[in-house]
Amino acid sequence: MSPEYGQLLQSHASTRVSLRWLPEPPFENNETLVLMVGQWYVDLRVNKETGALDWAIAGQCLLKDNNPRRIVFTHTIDSHGNFNVSDPCPFIPLPDECDLETGAMSRPDVPGNPVTEYEEVWRYLSKDEIGMDQVEKPIAWILESDDNDPAHDSHQGTKTFLARIEGRYLALQQMCIHSKDQSGDQDKIICEVSAKSEEFADGHWRVKHTLGLGNVGLPSICNDFEDHDQHSWEVPGEIVTVGWRRYIVRAFETTEKLSKPTQLAKF
Repeated sequence: MSPEYGQLLQSHASTRVSLRWLPEPPFENNETLVLMVGQWYVDLRVNKETGALDWAIAGQCLLKDNNPRRIVFTHTIDSHGNFNVSDPCPFIPLPDECDLETGAMSRPDVPGNPVTEYEEVWRYLSKDEIGMDQVEKPIAWILESDDNDPAHDSHQGTKTFLARIEGRYLALQQMCIHSKDQSGDQDKIICEVSAKSEEFADGHWRVKHTLGLGNVGLPSICNDFEDHDQHSWEVPGEIVTVGWRRYIVRAFETTEKLSKPTQLAKF
């Protein structure tokens, strides 16, 4: 990592309150959950009315600076197929303890996907909302699939991220297949995304969302983590096996303290 970037000092979970495409009024059509641990994030957005996947992204979240806090996001997984690095996105504190994110990005609901200025309001989930008081040992981690895994089919380019903060769990998987267009000349990338969301409530884990054809093969925290001591995943870069696949521990934290991130750690 470049020394110009830092990381969020504490893990946190957040949800979006509203989206505004300028100059139109704000609205909210999605149920969104973002899990951030260290310099990594997993973000799932599901349409409230249809239950369909709206956007799934995962990668690194690199803190550029403070005052205002600005974050650069990489898109290792992106269901819209935009595998880019974002411009630094300002997050401006609001009086109600939410944050206002501003910037410009492709607008998928308009033909041609024009780059449009936007505003998003984000709210940080409380300890009760993430089930922190229901778990014996607070924990947060993010795993990324190991491309060097002998069982990994690199030809199909499948990438998986798993993330947990307390009683919230997300799993995203994207398979990118290269093919030729009708002329046979230009290489096209067809990306299929699957997702799974689970949450801990009333003393047990339950499935909240299963999306995409490949969701059946995604690890479930209800069934696939029983033989793992998740509190031993303390070393970033460590290789662990979940189900049939190897993963790299990208970030780990014991989260006795959970709050909105306000500080910058320089490296």
